[in-house]
Amino acid sequence: MKMILIPQASAAALLLILTLCLQCAGVAALVEWLRGVTAKGAQGFGPVRSAVLVVKSTIAIVILHGLVILLWASFYRLQCFPSWELSFYFSSSSYATVGYGDVTLPSRWRLLGPLESMAGVLMCGVSVCLLFATITRLMDRDPRQSRKLGYANDPVALKGNRFANEQNYA
Repeated sequence: MKMILIPQASAAALLLILTLCLQCAGVAALVEWLRGVTAKGAQGFGPVRSAVLVVKSTIAIVILHGLVILLWASFYRLQCFPSWELSFYFSSSSYATVGYGDVTLPSRWRLLGPLESMAGVLMCGVSVCLLFATITRLMDRDPRQSRKLGYANDPVALKGNRFANEQNYA
């Protein structure tokens, strides 16, 4: 058992480190791009421009997840499966935690499937947080929407409220 566990643990550590590096680099680049785009809009985005930004962000995130899936599929292709199709299929179903069970890893590498699933859940969580932050920022930048929702940091609502102004600058 020890001889089987060492290669699995080594491969798992390498794949997880590469997954984190790829995901963090991609998210950092996306955050910088989003900051630049939202900083250019002085008063806020209209509904169409906001929707386009969310769609572009979502597409970038899906591509990023596809690259991570391809990373794991590359390992599976080299060590486990005879074709790219099978490797990519297994990797994507594991990453998305679908796990149909129609394709399984050889027993020597079977611990990698659940590990990829855990990594996929965590990376999808990071992506959801990024989309949530983007939408929140878009809503905060739109004064009309801020008033409708009753946000306390709405510059228009704060003008006439002495207590709110003192609170924000204290």
